[in-house]
Amino acid sequence: QVQLVESGGGLVQVGGSLRLSCAASGSIFRINAMGWYRQAPGKQRELVATITSGGSTNYADSVKGRFTISRDNAKNTVYLQMNSLNPEDTAVYYCNADIISSSGLYYYTKDYWGQGTQVTVSS
Repeated sequence: QVQLVESGGGLVQVGGSLRLSCAASGSIFRINAMGWYRQAPGKQRELVATITSGGSTNYADSVKGRFTISRDNAKNTVYLQMNSLNPEDTAVYYCNADIISSSGLYYYTKDYWGQGTQVTVSS
């Protein structure tokens, strides 16, 4: 089995910064894309940023220029550096990873989610 464990959320004032981390562990052969999503109260979960195994990134328009996604493949970890935070960034942030595992003689791909970490930006 595979687990994604997030850390780094918390309470921050407007204009502040936070860095989220998400470490994958377990039966991992290779990790493809990794990403961060968020869900604010009463809203649907939305994409924040993704990063491929090769390092190509994609951002939601609302976070471009403020957030930076990165990964350490040796540590199976993805990061989200969040700067210039504003109240609209308040949400539960979820880590996502597309992971290839091996079971006996075959490989399989599965999409995994972390448990979520709360980010609250106070004005």
